[in-house]
Amino acid sequence: MSATFRTAVVRTPGGPDSIEFIDVPVVEPGPGRVRVAIAGTSVNPVDLATTAGVFHQLGFITQPGHTGLGTDFAGIVEAVGPDVDIAVGSRVAGTVDGFDRDFGTYAEQLVVPAADIAVVPDELELTAAATVPLNGLTAAQLVDLLGEGRERSLLVTGAAGAVGGYVVTLAQDRGWKVTGLARPRDEEFVRGLGADFTATAIPGWDAVADTAVFQEKAVPLVRDGGLLVGVRPGGEPVAERGITVRAVSVRPDGERLAGLLQDTATGRLPARVHSVVPLDRVADAHRAVAQGGIRGRYVLQP
Repeated sequence: MSATFRTAVVRTPGGPDSIEFIDVPVVEPGPGRVRVAIAGTSVNPVDLATTAGVFHQLGFITQPGHTGLGTDFAGIVEAVGPDVDIAVGSRVAGTVDGFDRDFGTYAEQLVVPAADIAVVPDELELTAAATVPLNGLTAAQLVDLLGEGRERSLLVTGAAGAVGGYVVTLAQDRGWKVTGLARPRDEEFVRGLGADFTATAIPGWDAVADTAVFQEKAVPLVRDGGLLVGVRPGGEPVAERGITVRAVSVRPDGERLAGLLQDTATGRLPARVHSVVPLDRVADAHRAVAQGGIRGRYVLQP
């Protein structure tokens, strides 16, 4: 009898209650790939959108069977394929690409390209490392779309959120004069990242990083001829007044992830774990995240 492992999927999307676990065969990694025993996987808004059927409706998910859930992870390498220079036993983190896939990171294990993962520094717990890949890479690649700031003004919506907090720090590295938009209770956190703070969405910014997904409501905040960068590719709001509108489509990048993990280990970037819960409680975690107001991520532990 061949070995199997559990993974969480949706067949017919319908929110948290549509999540189910299936047993699938353990496979050996091929060339350039590794098999990771997952120690933690974070719950992200993209996962809630998948279970709700958002990407099915957009045509991003078309496979007729099931769709794997979960986008980023941390764990221990337990097998490597040919042409891989990562040792068995290494602590690693990474992301999986795309939406239309059989298996995701809500699982006991996963086979991924070695180029998509990075070694986790010894100082960083794996549950904390699991919150870094998707949020960190989204923020870093969003800031790439912003470009060099040259002391121009940038408003970050959702500045106390998981992605927004990273953008606040990384955009300052690129020369932007950053103001974080968040609730009044988050002022200390945002200012602690070195940014100015506002609890009121006022217009006139050279650029807006819309991590709170204001979408159309973010457009009036940008000055004429300014720049709006969002996090919902394929759903960008309509441009007006000469504004450039872009959206980040995050992609795996092991080399860049290594730097983000190191910055998290040193405390330069905040580690944002809200709670660690068993993988079996994934539906409860989805319900809690859907209610909003959570600072940090739920981490599921197989």
